[in-house]
Amino acid sequence: MVTLKVGDKAPVFSGKDQNEKKVSLSDYKGKKVVLYFYPQDDTPTCTLQACNLRDNYSLLKKNGFEVIGVSPDEPVKHKKFETKYKLPFTLIADVSHHILNKYGVWDEKQMFGNKYMGVLRTTFVIDEKGLIQKIFLKPKSKAHAEEIIASMK
Repeated sequence: MVTLKVGDKAPVFSGKDQNEKKVSLSDYKGKKVVLYFYPQDDTPTCTLQACNLRDNYSLLKKNGFEVIGVSPDEPVKHKKFETKYKLPFTLIADVSHHILNKYGVWDEKQMFGNKYMGVLRTTFVIDEKGLIQKIFLKPKSKAHAEEIIASMK
């Protein structure tokens, strides 16, 4: 369950991206970050969300945002996802759920009456000082970039 709130310091983390390169939140110090958590590469809703962020990437950059996606997939799967959909942003592999747990987005879910552990699709907008400015608990996958920009006005 997400217990972080707007105004909280964003938990620091590091992990490997789609190129097996270590990436840390501290690498983005002084920048605004859209940190989005999603369940799995190359699934319908996750692809809609990633492609919406891709299609509006220049608008997000123009508004000063860096984009980082995090899921429990392996770096090699992230690389295939990035390549297939020409994603211009960093995808971090969190196979151990360390980052997911820090942000409270690895939790029990339910589908068709079955309970299981999984990623709660959530986005955190982090300001230049590392503070959480906005939390989207149920992002609109088809219009996520637009809702991020609108929320900052």
